[in-house]
Amino acid sequence: MAAHLLAVLLLGGLSLAEPASEDRAALLKFFAGIEVSSRRALPNWGSPILCNWTGVYCRRTSLPSTVVMLKLRGLNLRGIMTPWIANLSALEFLDLSQNLLFGKIPPQLGSLANLQVLSLSSNLLDGTIPPELGFLSHLVYLSLGGNRIAGEIPKALFCNSTNSMQYIDLSDNSLRGEISLGIDCNLEHLLALLLWSNELHGQIPPSLSNSSRLEWIDLGSNYLGGGLPPHLFDKFPNLLILNLSYNNHTSDDLDPFLVSMSNCSKLQELQLVANNLHGVIPPSVGALSVNLSKLHLEENFIAGPIHPNISNLVNLTYLNLSNNVLNGSIPPEISGLRRLERLYLSNNRLTGDIPSSIGEIHHLGLLDISGNDLSGTIPDTFAELSQLRWLLLHHNRLSGPIPVSLGGCTNLEKLDLSHNQLTGRIPAGVAGLQSLKLYLNLSNNKLQGHLPMELSKMDMVLALDLSSNNISGIIPPQLASCVALEYLNLSSNDIVGQLPRSIGTIPFLKVLDLSCNRITGGIPDSLASSSTLRKLNLSVNNFTGIVPKAGIFNSLRFSSIAGNPYLCGHIAGMKPCTTSPSTHHHSFLRILVPAIGTPCLLLFLLVGYPTMKKRPGIRKCHLPSFRRPVLEHNGDAEIFHSRSYRRISYRELVEATGGFSERCLVGSGRFGRVYEGTLRGGEKIAVKVLDLKTGGGDTGGSFKRECEVLGRTRHRNLVGIVTACSRPDFKALVLPLMPNGSLERWLYPTGGERHGWNLEVVVSVATDVAEGMAYLHHYSPVRVVHCDLKPSNVLLDRDMTAVVADFGIARLMKEGGSGEKEEGSGDTPRLASGGFSTAGLLHGSVGYTAPEYGLGGQPSTQGDVYSFGVLLLEIITEKRPTNIIFHEGLTLHEWVKSHYPHDLESVLMHPNQLNLNPTLSSSEEENLQYLKKVERDIIIKLIELGLACTQYTPTMRPTMANIAQEMTALKNKLTLVIQS
Repeated sequence: MAAHLLAVLLLGGLSLAEPASEDRAALLKFFAGIEVSSRRALPNWGSPILCNWTGVYCRRTSLPSTVVMLKLRGLNLRGIMTPWIANLSALEFLDLSQNLLFGKIPPQLGSLANLQVLSLSSNLLDGTIPPELGFLSHLVYLSLGGNRIAGEIPKALFCNSTNSMQYIDLSDNSLRGEISLGIDCNLEHLLALLLWSNELHGQIPPSLSNSSRLEWIDLGSNYLGGGLPPHLFDKFPNLLILNLSYNNHTSDDLDPFLVSMSNCSKLQELQLVANNLHGVIPPSVGALSVNLSKLHLEENFIAGPIHPNISNLVNLTYLNLSNNVLNGSIPPEISGLRRLERLYLSNNRLTGDIPSSIGEIHHLGLLDISGNDLSGTIPDTFAELSQLRWLLLHHNRLSGPIPVSLGGCTNLEKLDLSHNQLTGRIPAGVAGLQSLKLYLNLSNNKLQGHLPMELSKMDMVLALDLSSNNISGIIPPQLASCVALEYLNLSSNDIVGQLPRSIGTIPFLKVLDLSCNRITGGIPDSLASSSTLRKLNLSVNNFTGIVPKAGIFNSLRFSSIAGNPYLCGHIAGMKPCTTSPSTHHHSFLRILVPAIGTPCLLLFLLVGYPTMKKRPGIRKCHLPSFRRPVLEHNGDAEIFHSRSYRRISYRELVEATGGFSERCLVGSGRFGRVYEGTLRGGEKIAVKVLDLKTGGGDTGGSFKRECEVLGRTRHRNLVGIVTACSRPDFKALVLPLMPNGSLERWLYPTGGERHGWNLEVVVSVATDVAEGMAYLHHYSPVRVVHCDLKPSNVLLDRDMTAVVADFGIARLMKEGGSGEKEEGSGDTPRLASGGFSTAGLLHGSVGYTAPEYGLGGQPSTQGDVYSFGVLLLEIITEKRPTNIIFHEGLTLHEWVKSHYPHDLESVLMHPNQLNLNPTLSSSEEENLQYLKKVERDIIIKLIELGLACTQYTPTMRPTMANIAQEMTALKNKLTLVIQS
């Protein structure tokens, strides 16, 4: 493409000749409009050689040379969007995106006759879109998304341009009016039209069919109306993504629209969420593109049964039919969707049994069929879903026992079987699922028996709700081994005995409800000593003695303690304690309390608890809450107030790190420095201090993104967080110290020699990284794209368990609703080869960045997969992707591929270091040969996986869920060989 060739020419042919004085004057005028505090990002502006200025590129066409490219993306520049740039008369590439520029878009930009790329997205620009931009006859790429632009879209933007326009992004603004695409408009080369999240109304213009090359259409989150056009989208044979979600489209018959969509043979994603769609799912749903991977029809009024033809969509990985009025049974044919990873059928009117054939969808990671009228038993075949992470069957009429086989779902993180009619005991295997990380909810059933001792094995679960059952027996003291537990509800059962003191010592427990049982004995003093407990309900039991006066009991209301006739204390409404309580009074209460029969108020299970494991200690600084921050003064530090994370003062951090001395410095990066420290209690920490003055880039945004990611995700292979400190002149993340440093340190040790680095460690580390990334992409509460996966961002703990770290440029993608788009930004399509080019709009680090990012692609999960592939190949070859041997366009992928599979020895830098554990050496030649074969097979598999991940075309790469599955299989195979 023209823009691609332009970028190659610009970046490959820099001129040493000084441009004309007009160019220098124009850039200095622009620089003068930038606030002084932001100019540090342009340190060399004003130096003698203009072509060496940051972001300025020149090309020699004649003497003097001219400025043809200005690329200042993501430098946190704050200032006015001045018109002086229009004086760069030869400018062909202008990228000022992801800054803090304000004011109006200068209409003078319309005079840049040679401009091919214009990106002003993610700024603070307001006003309207100048019609003059429509006169840029060579413009290929236009991105104005993520601003505050209002008014109507000028017709000239669509209709006065020549046929060169390929990419138009006006999303996430406040544009109103109709889409001004008249019948005379002809954007025949247009590949992407992104208008989502505006205030546009009217119908989708029929003239859009003139742009028959369109690959991505996103009109979601507007006020567009009218019926779904039955004869429009069949004009787009190359269409990959269509998003019409959150509009006012109507339809009583989906068949004409779906029939027309069947002509889009390359379609990968269809989103029609939250419109006013009625009718049934017609047989034509099975005629949609066989390439379709995501289908969103949720939040409509679609009725009738799920048509079995939907099983023809054999490449679906995501199917969401939730929040409709579907009835009938779940068709067994749905098992034909063998690649399905997430299935949402919740909140409909489905009846009948759950088909056992769902157990044949082996890639399924999330199954949500809650809120229906399903009956029968839970199929034993669910045990065959080895990738299952979330199983949500609540609010149905399921009966029978909980299948013992569910204990075999060893990857389950969230299990909710509540509000059914399940009977029998809680199986020991289910109670002992150590994989559970979010919650186990079995409440509101008819379960019996004692609390299984195996519950103590769930040391990562955040919430446990077994309320409203018929559970009997005592509370085992071992339950305190659930050290991550924040919510525990055992109310409305038949539990007896004393409350173990250990329950009050659970380090992060916030909510404890034991109401409506028959618990006896005194209230343990450990509950009063708990610094985390925020809600407590002990009502309607047989507790005795004096109510403590410390901790939670200082703010406890009588309703939380009522119904315990043998308690006395200071709480208003209770009887005061006396030295010789009246026997008559005790007798009176024995009669009165059962007669009153106080109803129990059950606490709802809160899923959104902060999900990072914290450590005990002094609490003075905490993770900010970005939705409703409340400022609190703590000495000389102004911090956000939150009860969710520890509070450590700035003074303590200074003390822990020796005043942030150089001797405690363990690393530095684009946003700041990392120091090793020791808190007063002896706890080792790493303090990531952001450089607010010279960090450049998006320092404040980096801090917010890291806090949001770390506060909303939780996994053993993601870095934990102790707390975060925020004040006007200081921002820091406090993390657990990783004794073994980063993967970068292990790959390239300063001493030149590594100890304990062998194939077993390689596979284990790679598997850990894959598991962490799979969680971010597929299973976390919000999908996260890391954007900067590389060895320095992989940390190793004391046991060489790898965790993914550094989310400073990560992107959070919204899920459900309108599907998947970046919070506060947009996702970019995976355009087919031959698409547009926007060279230089990159995300991440050189060498690890996916090639499509150089073509204008926004952060995507496929980009992370590419980075993982590079990392995997780097681990095997011990060659950085920026190694000097990779020049003139050669990549690590291509170099490895040229030696695979015939010359592995040339690929492996130190082949002996990848041998299996040296302790496996044997004098028997046969055993040694077998080990060598296993070793070679695993290395080949690793190379094949790395090559698959780094394929040029994003759609050809595997998902992180598939990668994690492959890596786990390799790790298990290797473990079996070593153990044998």
